[in-house]
Amino acid sequence: MEHPDLAQLAAIVAAAGAALLLAGRGRAMVLGGLGLLLLGGAGLALTALGTGTLDALASPAGAVVLALGLALLAAAAALFARRPAWVPPAVLVAAPLRPPIAFDPSGGVPLAIAEGGQLGRLLPLYFVLAAAALALAWRALRVADVGATRALPRAVALPAAAFIAFAAGSAVWADELGPAIELLLYFTLPFSLLLALLARSPFPDWAPRVLARIGVGLAGAFAAIGLYQALTRELFFFAPNLEVSNANSDYFRVTSLFGDPSLYGRHVVLGIGVLLVLLALRRVPVGTGIGLLALMWVGLLFSYSQSSMVALVAATLAVAAATGGRGVRRLVIGGLVGVALLGAGYLVSIEVRGNSLRHETADRSERVEETARVVAEAPLIGVGLGGQPEASRRLSDRERSTPNFVSHTTPLTVAAELGLVGLALYAWLLLGGARMIAAVRRLEPALGLSLGATFLALFVHALFYSGFLEDPLTWVVLGLGAGFLPSPRRGDGAARGRTAAAAAGTT
Repeated sequence: MEHPDLAQLAAIVAAAGAALLLAGRGRAMVLGGLGLLLLGGAGLALTALGTGTLDALASPAGAVVLALGLALLAAAAALFARRPAWVPPAVLVAAPLRPPIAFDPSGGVPLAIAEGGQLGRLLPLYFVLAAAALALAWRALRVADVGATRALPRAVALPAAAFIAFAAGSAVWADELGPAIELLLYFTLPFSLLLALLARSPFPDWAPRVLARIGVGLAGAFAAIGLYQALTRELFFFAPNLEVSNANSDYFRVTSLFGDPSLYGRHVVLGIGVLLVLLALRRVPVGTGIGLLALMWVGLLFSYSQSSMVALVAATLAVAAATGGRGVRRLVIGGLVGVALLGAGYLVSIEVRGNSLRHETADRSERVEETARVVAEAPLIGVGLGGQPEASRRLSDRERSTPNFVSHTTPLTVAAELGLVGLALYAWLLLGGARMIAAVRRLEPALGLSLGATFLALFVHALFYSGFLEDPLTWVVLGLGAGFLPSPRRGDGAARGRTAAAAAGTT
């Protein structure tokens, strides 16, 4: 990595910007936060991408691509400045998409089509966030647009600012600076901007319907593509190990527009959760809802993702308990007790049958043990963001590549990389998000339950597979809740907006 000292300084500057943007209010803090976040991000990009990308952009072909990109960015920013309520739907559409485009500074044009079934970065989302950030800066400069500089609900603003600032600051003591910078540049910092943008976007009365249609529609489209792949046995995007697994297995796992079956399954589960809420509250025709549910369920089946199935069960039980009567809640509690007993019995049976826990859990139990060693080595502040896989490999006696040591358990990963301090901040963020979602539900049951089912499914899925904090949809959920509460509703105006904000702890 070029200029590690610059990278650490840039991480600290970006941490300060994210904290100001999330926890601050008023024009000075919003514009100052945006500026520091941009400055820190530019420093991280310089150290991560090197000068080769800059040289490619300075070439004639690169300059043309850059000029076209800036023109499109300016047009999108002007649109969002005039229609800021369009930002949340645009973010939701762009969030799951990873076009197969890679940076290639070796040629004239610094972009190339990724090969071998690989996917690229979240480029559509980054474009939307950049345009929306420019629009937010313009809105913040306008005296009449007070929504652009309003405070986020404290329930989520304070823990999010503290967690992101601590995670960014961990670059100072990180054992592996490269992974820390990559996570900050491509995930943590853009998602802090995402949260701030959604929380300061207007939330008109049509927004919940449009967002629900987008979420369910995307999940249905992903499921339809997955079914096509199951019929044709042809994947668009895939990891090399999946290609080998499918060639040597009796079943064929599909990925839809994702590179991994579990990521595909996660997104379908989120759509199913929203659809179950709409069906339970009778916000969608039964025939239409059941048809979409069948499509998504069959599409999910061919992912063969156990973590997605567990997340679906958790979301389904939660929706049933929240929308059903006392009898339904008793059935849910009984079902949970039954599942717990079956799980305990299964674990006992492993020893009785003479099998190993490692074999039965497909190597996951050993990953957990190796991650626990990292936690024990640096219990207070961890080994730094992104450092868990390499630290686990170093402490292990297994001779395997670093990706084989990813813990696939988000709370354990947080404990290893950010220590007990980071784990406490992570728990604070979860509790704050839950509190805010509960406040949304009191005002708009369908929206609140949809956000709650999505948040729960993301959390449960990340107990068995990485990606809770690296999934933009986690931050979309928090941003939508934070944007809904302070916004005035039709019929009772700003008074209800202030009441809702107070319910979630906004000052």
